[in-house]
Amino acid sequence: MHKLAKAGIMREVKDYAYITLGLISYSLGWAAFLLPYQITTGGTTGISAIIYYSTGFPIQWSYFIINAVLMTFAIRILGPRFSIKTTYAIFMLTFLLWLFQLLINNYVEVPDMTADGKPLLLGPGQDFMACIIGAAMCGVGLGIVFNYNGSTGGTDIIIKLLRLKFPYLKTGALFFLTDVVIVIASAFVFQNIDKALYAGIVVIITSVVLDVVLYGRDEAKLIYIISDHAEKIAGRLLEELDIGVTYVQGSGAYSGKEKSVIMCAMKKNISPKAEEIVKEEDPLAFMIVTSATEIFGEGYKSYFSEKL
Repeated sequence: MHKLAKAGIMREVKDYAYITLGLISYSLGWAAFLLPYQITTGGTTGISAIIYYSTGFPIQWSYFIINAVLMTFAIRILGPRFSIKTTYAIFMLTFLLWLFQLLINNYVEVPDMTADGKPLLLGPGQDFMACIIGAAMCGVGLGIVFNYNGSTGGTDIIIKLLRLKFPYLKTGALFFLTDVVIVIASAFVFQNIDKALYAGIVVIITSVVLDVVLYGRDEAKLIYIISDHAEKIAGRLLEELDIGVTYVQGSGAYSGKEKSVIMCAMKKNISPKAEEIVKEEDPLAFMIVTSATEIFGEGYKSYFSEKL
């Protein structure tokens, strides 16, 4: 029991350490690249950025106020563990946004500065590169935060609820849909199509990077094989590819003949080898190859690595 409690504490410490690391990447992307070039994006931070560009009200405080209101409604629904980590992330991100703006604006010296004294790290006219780098840092940061059961609040809360209802929808895709609304709003606020286009680029890059961090690029393959030589095929798959193979008993609806259906999951990079084995053993085999976005279990992801 003592060991289990200790393991639980260490898991929580690890979660908070990685959540903090993700928030550092996210806030640094904003403070160093997006804010100096007046680029916005979606989410609560994007709304706060629009307020900041329009009124000068500090981004960290509008971010904090909006999230404080949302959290009062979300605590009962999302549960204490998620809510505690979200509250921590909101306070920490508020602090980090303030800290990195303070450090960059007061202690970083570069030849090119904005009219209000913000350093342009990439030089003037580099809005496109700034939105790429800033969006990538935000996407990586958000991915790390979500991988360790955290959230930055705001639209993340809404997306968490949508994921509970529709778990088959990817987080990045949901972010994209909600952020599009905010990007369209920014076009009306700024009355500048270029700013809206840059905001759209940030949304797309952030969503893509977020899904890469959360789900990985090497999507697995799930293969079903129906063959009269199932034992030979299964034997070679086990021996040559060192993957798990499962027999699923089935019968033909027309013939009524009983057959063993081979089912196996594997990394995408070895699926061509599996297909070659099937072709060599039985050219007449019926084979279905599908993409498996996530696989949990031994050799793959842990059941307990919950995502947003």
